[in-house]
Amino acid sequence: MARVKFLCDTDRCIECNACATVCKNEHEVPWGMVRRRVVTINDGEPDEKSIAISCMHCTDAPCVAVCPVSTLYQTDLGIVLHDKDTCIGCGYCFYACPFGAPQYPRASLFGSRGVMDKCTFCAGGPEENGSEAEFRKYGRNRIAEGKLPICAEVCSTRALLAGDGDTIGEIYRERVIHRGYGAGAWGWKTAYYPENET
Repeated sequence: MARVKFLCDTDRCIECNACATVCKNEHEVPWGMVRRRVVTINDGEPDEKSIAISCMHCTDAPCVAVCPVSTLYQTDLGIVLHDKDTCIGCGYCFYACPFGAPQYPRASLFGSRGVMDKCTFCAGGPEENGSEAEFRKYGRNRIAEGKLPICAEVCSTRALLAGDGDTIGEIYRERVIHRGYGAGAWGWKTAYYPENET
């Protein structure tokens, strides 16, 4: 069966934050928490790059491996989901995740973090698809509706890709071949060495 993945093309991301904003709006994510954020590396430099980061739904997810109460689980499609009814707020998943995806809404007495929240690839949770309980806990289940995650759907430059991992990989491969790198980058010969001149 196909496994779904996210991929952010840093050569296309323009740091508009539409993905992060629409995610919070679509799923009514509580104030102070984010399921997706845009990170800029080398800000203001010529080699500046931006990347949209959330749960990447890893094939061998370290958060699933360290969860002591099996709150985190992986579906047949490879989507890493969580059950808010069993989460004890220990924070192991937060420390295991290389992307900082698990978020905790508040600090309370004795350092308790509350129940964890994270990107669900717009696939809801363990409740019945489309139910009020599912929306209240996890947000809208767009995967059950046959749609893409909302963050990828609104990306104006198509930098953020989501879907079948093989298809996403092929799209990115074609982009890299087309634009090239270094002296073979798209436009290099046109700008500096026109073909009609010798």
